[in-house]
Amino acid sequence: MNCKSALHQIEVAVKTVIEMIGKMKEEDFKKTPTSNKHSIGELLEHIAVICEADWRISKEATQEEMEDFYSGVSYKTLDSIKDGLLVNFEALKNNYMNLSEEELLTETSSHWGLTYTRYEWLLEILAHVYHHRGQLHAMLVHCDGKDPKILMFE
Repeated sequence: MNCKSALHQIEVAVKTVIEMIGKMKEEDFKKTPTSNKHSIGELLEHIAVICEADWRISKEATQEEMEDFYSGVSYKTLDSIKDGLLVNFEALKNNYMNLSEEELLTETSSHWGLTYTRYEWLLEILAHVYHHRGQLHAMLVHCDGKDPKILMFE
């Protein structure tokens, strides 16, 4: 399994989210482009924890453990979001690079019953980060009228 390639793609997504954040102002954090939906800041906070949260889920964290984790997360500024993205990505990278081939092929189950190999969980994390990065870009461009004008892919 080539975790390096998947991790590189997650890193590309993390870096482009950080680039988008660099084009934002703190007041953008509170904007809610669609009523009754998450604000840009709430979406950014979610993106910042994906690498850590999904790693925990892949390690079969219980629903209660995940609720405890989420309740302890607080990224309320653009700088804290950037820091969280980088710290959580580096932890994910270190965790995956230390797994053996056998561990990568081991199946684990989420608390809601989804079962993947640890390598498949890594691909799920990749998809999850890219999905929300696309949402962020769309919110900025189509709802807030601010095109960050960055390359989304290498």
